Amino acid sequence: MDDEPHAAGPLPEAAPPSLAAAVGGWLGLAESSLPAAVFVAVYTASGQSTKTAAIAAVALAAVLAVARIARRQTPLFALSGVAGVAIAGYVATRTGKAENFFLPGLLLNLAYGSAFAISIVARWPLLGVMVGSITREGNGWRDDPALLRAYSRTSWIWVGLFALRIAVQLPLYLASALLALGIARVAMGVPLFVVGIWLSYLMLRSVGGGPWARRGDPAAP
Repeated sequence: MDDEPHAAGPLPEAAPPSLAAAVGGWLGLAESSLPAAVFVAVYTASGQSTKTAAIAAVALAAVLAVARIARRQTPLFALSGVAGVAIAGYVATRTGKAENFFLPGLLLNLAYGSAFAISIVARWPLLGVMVGSITREGNGWRDDPALLRAYSRTSWIWVGLFALRIAVQLPLYLASALLALGIARVAMGVPLFVVGIWLSYLMLRSVGGGPWARRGDPAAP
């Protein structure tokens, strides 16, 4: 997901996942916020050079990718992070409009929100599919009407999350308010993602669903 850190790996069977693991640790935090912040800062400091700002953002993403590989994490996560920043930088430099650095992210939020909404209508809520894949338990939850309803309701949280990002950031993008857009991107990245995880945890725990609730651990993720 755009603005969302990459997961560090499968959830452990013995304990509920922590929020730190869910956001990918410090590398996940850095990957989801620093390139955008650096782009805005360098663009402003360089006399509004989209090329210089894009190079700085991509260079930082590359450094973070190397750090992931050095820590023996999945190369796919590292490469996808660099690719995402590179595409954003290319769009900005190609059009000459700094705000277009944030356009791919806006489009991704629209795509993700639409996918979650469609999955709910189709009675295959994406959150259930994702949790089943992470816990390696498949889609057996669909045979339980209570869990199906719970995953459907909880998936609406993520539809709302993506919609909120668009509602706040799109007007800033259209107004070419680069600094405000950069702040909104960072503020609505990891923090909003953590809120989504927390609310999902609360809703699934109440019906005995999800990787935390099944272990009966009342502690927060």
